[in-house]
Amino acid sequence: MLFTDTHTHLYYEQDAEKQAQLMERCFENNVNRLFLPNVDVKSVAMIDDLVAKYPENCFAMAGLHPCDVKEDYLVLLDEIYKSIAGRKIYAIGEIGIDLYWDKTTLEIQQDAFRKQIGWAKALGLPIVIHCREAFDEVFEMLESERDEKLRGIFHCFTGNLAQAKQAIDLNFYLGIGGVVTYKKAGLDLVLADVPLTKLVLETDSPYLAPVPFRGKPNESSYLIYIAQKLAGIYGLSIEEIAAITTENSKKIFGV
Repeated sequence: MLFTDTHTHLYYEQDAEKQAQLMERCFENNVNRLFLPNVDVKSVAMIDDLVAKYPENCFAMAGLHPCDVKEDYLVLLDEIYKSIAGRKIYAIGEIGIDLYWDKTTLEIQQDAFRKQIGWAKALGLPIVIHCREAFDEVFEMLESERDEKLRGIFHCFTGNLAQAKQAIDLNFYLGIGGVVTYKKAGLDLVLADVPLTKLVLETDSPYLAPVPFRGKPNESSYLIYIAQKLAGIYGLSIEEIAAITTENSKKIFGV
């Protein structure tokens, strides 16, 4: 079995021994491919360090998280864009719109989002979208940018069936994480009408731990619990879930 965690912040753990233990637990659970979303300037070096330690397993992204879009966002975007030169990255992310904490920054979030979509198109890369309480705003942006180059993943997808279908129609895969294991989330009912060929697995560690670890720090090795839930939804073996979702990740990232 080969699992792919398409979205993990495992690099947040900066204690070398604890970081090594997190990776070892991944390998014990067949989570051998980890994609690392960038959030700010500081995390670029943290991601590069983890990729250098595990070049066969860890893959970098570059992007400015919408919650980090403040007054100085143009300076930050410039620094992150310059960091791409000489590095191998596999997506622009995580980028998007987040209206949970602060609605007053919507206009500059939209500008940052559009600029980074432009990077992805110019570089021939997918984007990885962070969308929280902003489906309408994100879809408005994506529809205005719709073309054959626009593609990627809706990270931590928690929308309804109509939103799932719109995302897929825009050439996006749905990133499914620990929320699918939460009883009241209803995501399992949505996925019953979504083909597995349009899904990828993710943890978003250290956030959104799946049951039975809900409320505790998440880690990429817990991807197995998300896969088990999908196996039940789709009536497939966990080996089939691993194979199909990993193949989907290869189509997106090209590796």
